[in-house]
Amino acid sequence: MAIYFLRTTSVARSAGRRATAAAAYRAGERLRDERSGLLYNHAHRKDVVHSAIFLPGHLAGAADDWAQRRETLWNAAERAEKQANSRVAREYQVALPHELNTAQQVALARSFARELSERYRVAVDLAVHLPRPDGDPRNFHAHLLTTTREVTPRGLGAKTGLDKNGSERRRRELPSGREELRALRERWGSLANEALREANVAARVDHRSYAERGIDREPQPLIPIGSIKMERRGLRSEVAERIREQYRQRVAARQQRAPEARAPEARPADAEEVRRQAREAWLRLRAGQAAAEPEGARREREPLAHTAQHDDDLAL
Repeated sequence: MAIYFLRTTSVARSAGRRATAAAAYRAGERLRDERSGLLYNHAHRKDVVHSAIFLPGHLAGAADDWAQRRETLWNAAERAEKQANSRVAREYQVALPHELNTAQQVALARSFARELSERYRVAVDLAVHLPRPDGDPRNFHAHLLTTTREVTPRGLGAKTGLDKNGSERRRRELPSGREELRALRERWGSLANEALREANVAARVDHRSYAERGIDREPQPLIPIGSIKMERRGLRSEVAERIREQYRQRVAARQQRAPEARAPEARPADAEEVRRQAREAWLRLRAGQAAAEPEGARREREPLAHTAQHDDDLAL
């Protein structure tokens, strides 16, 4: 069954993160951060099968001189932010249906990257990753790292998309951030299902939660990537253990609230069986009445009985 997953996170300075470091890791490249002078080298990665930068079409190549170069783009994103708690980039991570081949997965990821770029007028740095050898073999996924500001021929402009603050959204009569994210989740589901349909795959994804679909099941817990990396190195992660224990408690509580299993009800007979039983019951009743009546009365009632029998067949 195809897996639905879309998560968006911020690359924020308050968490000690840098856009240049994030871009180098996801694209599997070697980038230098101009603000710190640090070099981030992830060129050894073998699981990056595709990477590309998408720019909004209205630029018509005007920003190609700087925005298409990964190191220049993300250093520009770092320079554009002045505060210590600034969000310097936003990331969308999506699960690619494992039922598709690599070319189909890349095409799907590129479609979403192009739509994000046009929707918010941002630069989108796409990287498609294969599953890790020691991980889930279905874990084909894509990272879409976007600028938090609009791309212009001269550089980065105003905040946009989910990074536009609430007062500005209300002033422009835009949907709330929650509504915007829900629309994105729905759109990703539609794109994934279109790709599955075109590939003649029967599986489909659904962006809605279990509760919205009426499914009485506890969602799988989300373990932070830092905790997963610790466990891969053989270290204990108290955060991961706490999340899993809380999940087990929620599952146990849900099972206690579930109604007790009831004995299955007798399966109703089909229509033909109902007709047969009713006909036999009526014939037994008629035979009993005939045996109890005088001969003359029985002869007088037979035409009526014959008519009633046909009416009974039609009624059933």
